[in-house]
Formats: sequence, C-alpha cells, structure tokens
Amino acid sequence: MATALQVTNVNKSFGGLKALHEVNLTVEEGTVHAIIGPNGAGKSTLLNCFVGRLQPDTGEVMFVDVSLLGLSPHQINQTGVARVFQTPEIFADLPLIENVLIPTFARRDGSFKVNGWGRLDSDADMREKAEEMLDDVGLLDKMDVIAASLSRGDKRRLELAMCLVQEPKLLLLDEPTAGMSRADTNNTIELLKQISSRGLTMIVIEHDMHVVFSLADRITVLAQGTPIVEGEPSAIKGDPKVQEAYLGGAHL
Repeated sequence: MATALQVTNVNKSFGGLKALHEVNLTVEEGTVHAIIGPNGAGKSTLLNCFVGRLQPDTGEVMFVDVSLLGLSPHQINQTGVARVFQTPEIFADLPLIENVLIPTFARRDGSFKVNGWGRLDSDADMREKAEEMLDDVGLLDKMDVIAASLSRGDKRRLELAMCLVQEPKLLLLDEPTAGMSRADTNNTIELLKQISSRGLTMIVIEHDMHVVFSLADRITVLAQGTPIVEGEPSAIKGDPKVQEAYLGGAHL
C-alpha cells in the first residue's frame, strides 16, 4: 500500500518544553489512522506541524512526494490536505450553501476574489457540486439556513462538506466529536465511515475511545511528545504501556 504521509524525526520545543521528540509516523493511503494520548502528549502540536500552523525545529513531513515544511496553510490545502478543527470553522452568518460555495471557489481558482460571488452564483456546476456535498452530509434541506443556528453535530457536518467539496486526498480531524451528544457522536461516526469507504485517507485525533475503535485501521499512541506504541486497534486496546500512559493503568 502506498504512503500518504511520512513523518520523519520531527522535533518541536517551546522554550525549555520539548513538545515533540523524534516523532516518526507513516500513514498509508486509504486508511484511517488515529493518534491518541493523554492531555499534553503533543497530538495537536503534531497536527499543527502537518498544516503549517507550526514549523518543526527538525525533521521532515512529506505528503505523497511533497514536503509540507515551509508551506503556508493555504498552500498545504492546495496540495490536497484539509483539516476539520476541534471547534467547527464555519461562516456563521452565512447560509449553508454559501459556506460550501466559498471553498468550492477557492479550490477552482486558488484564492478568494472580491468579484467571486457573481461568478459563483452564475456557475451552475459549482452550485450543483456544493449541493451534492450538502446532500452527502444530510444537510441539503437546510441549505438556505443560517449556519449559526445549527446544532453542534450539524455544524460539524457542514464543516465536513466544506472540506470534502475541495476533493482532498488527506483529511485531518482534530477531536471531530468534541462537545457532541452521544447521538450526534454516533451519527458523525457513521458519516466518517461513509467518507472513509470512498478511499479517502484520514488522520483522527480523538479522546473518545468509542470513536477511535469504531473508525481506526491503525493507531499511534503519543506520550510526552513521543510515539510509544503503534498498531491495529485490537493490539493497542490491550497493550499495558498504552493503559499506563493513557489511563494510568485502567483498561481501555
């Protein structure tokens, strides 16, 4: 199986705090790879190194055959990497359809232009594509609703539509079910399974082990900025090092 993301000897410090230490990670194409660990393990720091919000002190991050280091978040997005944030990043004052049209336009033309709306509104293909994405995530019937009025779960679905309309090759999800009810969490799991079944590579950072074991093909466990265990969910679940590092010895 081909490699989608290759992380080699990544280190990152903040003053005297070593947030990441010799991180090596291989994510295979078409898989769901979860990164778990206790608070402060370095999960979000690592993810921020993937999307250009942070630059590692040393090491390399390769997406297929492109180095992501030194690229801006916008440039990384253009390579085919999309990120779903812990708090949904949407345009709260706009209708759902316009939320999805904005990244549709950015994907087509590379940047937002002042005259973009006139072009978008007259572009039937772009609108049709946006509506298809809303339909895929179950929000087509709300396409004219203002995004701020959505539930937490529906805001997450909207953000996923905004990512998927860009046709990413790699989707990064930072706590995708944070703050959701159990029903919304289960609905989100099913939606992510549908997305994964299309062959999209996904990296998931998540505290909810129900979500992790429902989705992941492979899991990497971080502790104090260093990967301590990597393997299939069945192996990770019973690993004593994981139980000690993640839950102080309690069973997952």
